[in-house]
Amino acid sequence: MPGPIALADSRPGDGSGGARADTLRQLQDRIAGMQDGVPRIPVVTHPALAGLLQLRTGSAYEVDSAALALALLAPPSQEGSWTAVVGAGDLGVEAAAETGVDLTRTILVPDPGEHWLEATAALVDVVTVVLLQPPPGVTERTASRISARLRKRSTVLVVLGRWPGSEARLEVERSTWTGAERGHGRLRDRRIVVGVRRGAAPVRRTELELTAGGGLRPVATDAADLGSPIVLGAG
Repeated sequence: MPGPIALADSRPGDGSGGARADTLRQLQDRIAGMQDGVPRIPVVTHPALAGLLQLRTGSAYEVDSAALALALLAPPSQEGSWTAVVGAGDLGVEAAAETGVDLTRTILVPDPGEHWLEATAALVDVVTVVLLQPPPGVTERTASRISARLRKRSTVLVVLGRWPGSEARLEVERSTWTGAERGHGRLRDRRIVVGVRRGAAPVRRTELELTAGGGLRPVATDAADLGSPIVLGAG
């Protein structure tokens, strides 16, 4: 299977900032050329999450787990959109592929170091969805700079961590494993309860199952326990 486009790691003080900037510009030109004349593909939301939210271009979404991050990244990738992963060095390529991310249209910047903001801004300009794991303590000013770029380029930002001014936050509130019975056997699937928080609105929840092969599907649950869904960007 062809792999993703990976940028070499860059540590602060290693003198590679200029080279990284050149590489980013080359990637921008390359991707822009491949997309020249191709209509922009609408952003789609994973069917298992569509009852809770619909991704809206120009917005940022917080997640607290890699599984949720990949669940938001995979559907646009499967539909043909370019995606990028910045700063999430622990996010496995194999796990991404199993979830459905098309690695041939994915750019990886696993360890941007102090250049994370520059890399994110450059990739927001040319891809449809950027998955970012930023350093702690991102300021509102920094987030607003990226948000302005998201709106201008109609890009979606998925943040593994905290991000000021995000449209919504998805959190795994409970997690259980299935497969080991009476203390024996192998753990196969994982059930999670996902909560979606948006401002002061009540939390909306759904129960999902993560399969061993990277699949994500809803678990039948009493609708009265979940409440009505919220559609982000509606109204």
